[in-house]
Amino acid sequence: MVKLSTRGWFALTILFSLTVIIIIFATTFNQETIGYILSFNILFLGLAILFRLIALGLWGVRIQLMSGSLGYLVKLPYCVNMVLAGLLAGTITPGGSGGEPVRVHELYRAGVKIGDATAVVIMERVLDGIILTVMGILLMILMTRYIETIFNPALLILVIIAWIFLISFLLIPVFAIKYPERTKILLMKFVNWLVPRIGRFSASHQSIAQRADHEIDNLFESMSRFTGTAWRGLFFGGIVTALFWISEFLVASVIMMGLGLSPYILESFFFQILIAIIMMIPLTPGASGVTELSTSSLYALIIPSGMIGIFVILWRFVTFYLNIILGAVAGLAIFKRELKYQKKEEDLGETG
Repeated sequence: MVKLSTRGWFALTILFSLTVIIIIFATTFNQETIGYILSFNILFLGLAILFRLIALGLWGVRIQLMSGSLGYLVKLPYCVNMVLAGLLAGTITPGGSGGEPVRVHELYRAGVKIGDATAVVIMERVLDGIILTVMGILLMILMTRYIETIFNPALLILVIIAWIFLISFLLIPVFAIKYPERTKILLMKFVNWLVPRIGRFSASHQSIAQRADHEIDNLFESMSRFTGTAWRGLFFGGIVTALFWISEFLVASVIMMGLGLSPYILESFFFQILIAIIMMIPLTPGASGVTELSTSSLYALIIPSGMIGIFVILWRFVTFYLNIILGAVAGLAIFKRELKYQKKEEDLGETG
């Protein structure tokens, strides 16, 4: 089996995305496409980027609120920076899952216990799932006229798989809170299976297992606190999560307005909930290719065919390629900080 480096996965992600975008653009290009390009109002692209930045800022606010409810004070700029750094990691991992370990690590660096940091990140995903589920149900009721048109067999299968994947993930913390001992046994079996296979930790298997045992207890305690004494973090985090997704979904509507179309708020929100759920399926790195295909298929219902390629390019620039730019800047800041930590530890080791 060929093992890809981080650069390899990154290149593969970009290749998937660009290839599908080129295919979409080529197959939807017609004599009206050039006119659509020339008439696009660039100010709306700036507004779309602004909504995206607001969404990322709200994500940072959510982390700060949830960490604060557990007794930690993490500054907002630091929270936003970890969100941006996680975006870059998410572009090279299936389902965008690479951002979670980055946020856990950054919270740990800010003085948050690993178990507490993990609980915050897991509950973030849970809140996303709850809000998307509620919004999806409400919009499906309002958008019944589109249901038969949208759900062709291939897309229906993807959506069903995505909903199963999402609901299964939501059940994990519920199971952990209700049956902590059973869940801990399963997690420790996984740790004991994984640790011996990581060569560089071969001399400290027992200490890692003991640390994992301790942090799993912290994790379960923190998750229980979110449903008890730290309920404010979950409640206000849920409100911010809803605002986050609203800001995120408005990006597409703003781009359509820049193309001279109606914003189609309800339709666009409904489509993007489906896309967001499909993106959670770990099919390709960063869900590249899959996202572009599902977006073009859905928005073709409300956007002229000659405009689809332009819309997908602009929307993916704001929601995907901008992630790479912002994530690279944030990641560089973290890299420089880690070098300072490493140098400081080396200096302490020499003097100690």
